[in-house]
Amino acid sequence: MKIFDPHIHMTSRTTDDYEKMRAAGVRALVEPAFWLGQPRTNVGAFTDYFDGLIGWERFRAAQFGIRHHCTIALNPKEANDPRCTGVLDVLPRYLAKDGVVAVGEVGYDSMTDAEEKAFTYQLGLAIEHDLPVLVHTPHRDKLAGTRRTLDVVAESGIDPARVVVDHLNEVTVGLVADAGCWMGFSIYPDTKMDEHRMVAILKEYGTDRMLVNSAADWGRSDPLTTYRTGKTMLEAGFTESDVDSVLWDNPVAFYGQSGKLMIEQLPVTSESGTFEGNSILRGARK
Repeated sequence: MKIFDPHIHMTSRTTDDYEKMRAAGVRALVEPAFWLGQPRTNVGAFTDYFDGLIGWERFRAAQFGIRHHCTIALNPKEANDPRCTGVLDVLPRYLAKDGVVAVGEVGYDSMTDAEEKAFTYQLGLAIEHDLPVLVHTPHRDKLAGTRRTLDVVAESGIDPARVVVDHLNEVTVGLVADAGCWMGFSIYPDTKMDEHRMVAILKEYGTDRMLVNSAADWGRSDPLTTYRTGKTMLEAGFTESDVDSVLWDNPVAFYGQSGKLMIEQLPVTSESGTFEGNSILRGARK
């Protein structure tokens, strides 16, 4: 099984996770810029974070034979903080960087006017920079949030085939399917979606435009839920080709629209290599 995790926050994960992911078949991933849990208080905190996504984290993943890409944006939650909105002015220079394959995460958290203003502006940036968009749907009042999300996407004029609406469930998937956007699902312990519910959705809606991710972050999460979903698909009667479509071909097709995807296989090289003079080994081996 070869896996491309289209939404995983590896900055929050350990090298043990990279080792387990590689062993499970993960060969590529996308790490969306998001809220870190602790509110940021200035634009510089964001630029340091963005630099880490396109620099150190890309290097760290490569040491385990995994291709790392990212998306860049002002996330919905922090769009409400006036100290952070200046980030919108620095986004263009990051959207031009190698390895940045979409604008995201954008969308809604609490459905505020400030969130909608940032969302609309960043959809415009995606059109201007010819990039796809990763949209976060709110954890609260998800149905209303998804409906408004699709309205804003339509109003922006962006091609819906260049938009993935993420964190969907049984209530919202049909709306997004009908709108022509890609459908994203986060497989998560206890909340969001589990692999059995995901398989039921795939049986009903098929595998086209479906992206399955682990969304693993600093909360209670699991970077191997993509692998578990593939196994559950096979147990439910899906073919290996179906699994490949969902776990590899679909992410490649969606993020490939950026023209910046790198999916050539990498060797595991954690025995050597440095970034800014630093090695993941944290010293010489015995």
